[in-house]
Amino acid sequence: MRVVVTGSSGLIGRALCSLLVGHGHDVIRVVRRPIRPGELALRWDPEAGTIDAGGLEGADAAVHLAGAGIGDRRWSEARKQVLVESRRRSTALLAGALADLVRRPRVLVNASAIGIYGDCRDELLTEQSPPGDDFLASLCVRWEAETSPAAEAGIRVVCARTGLVLSREGGALPKLLPLFKLGLGGRFGSGAQWWSWITLDDEIRAIEWLLENDVRGPVNLTAPKPVTNREFTRILSAVLSRPAWLPVPRFGPRLLLGSELADALLFASARVQPAVLDSTGFAFSHSDLEAGLRSILNPPVS
Repeated sequence: MRVVVTGSSGLIGRALCSLLVGHGHDVIRVVRRPIRPGELALRWDPEAGTIDAGGLEGADAAVHLAGAGIGDRRWSEARKQVLVESRRRSTALLAGALADLVRRPRVLVNASAIGIYGDCRDELLTEQSPPGDDFLASLCVRWEAETSPAAEAGIRVVCARTGLVLSREGGALPKLLPLFKLGLGGRFGSGAQWWSWITLDDEIRAIEWLLENDVRGPVNLTAPKPVTNREFTRILSAVLSRPAWLPVPRFGPRLLLGSELADALLFASARVQPAVLDSTGFAFSHSDLEAGLRSILNPPVS
């Protein structure tokens, strides 16, 4: 396949491009910077509303992962606007450009997040669950809605609602490891909130699988066994052979990150099931958290 990828420099994008190239696919990276000699890439500027549409012609598939980092800085009203607009504009630009092509791709996999469900305590969530009513939920609803031009043009559209991605290379795990390695880790608040996770390996394998299989609409990219934060910290400490007996009171992250961001990232509860992946035959490499963490933190020596 010839696959167009935005957000190719991010954690998921880098790994996905490497996987696709390793499996014999041609990857066209969509970038803002100048293109290097011989590089298979095309330029765009979502803020200016420009994209090299000619470079999209003949692509078999597109994966849209671009967007400002949700947890990169505190959520001021200005920052929240950046988070929304970076996703809305880039998705609208790409979906519209794909819809206008003479030779359209068969599929668009558009990034989204399980934040669309909001804080749902112990409720079991599937792709059929309604969206929540907080900022992240409304952001995800608007994000997914911008794919409509592609769907209306007959492109198979998948909205990949990703959970907590586990990797040593980025995301939340490297931020947790230093404290846990020192024996200073512990649950966040009560620890009763559900964390729905997926290893980076399964994340990119699932995206490739969605490119190749006839699935459309929202798809939860989470492992089939979500855990509470209390269980997550217990398992992480066991894998590291360190104690985890220092709970983190809610006010600490709130002071550091701001109340709204801290609550959304650390204290909101989303007990998510990958119902579509389960029902359509995707095979997870890591469905158990302990096995997943051990594969990441203690990889086998080749």
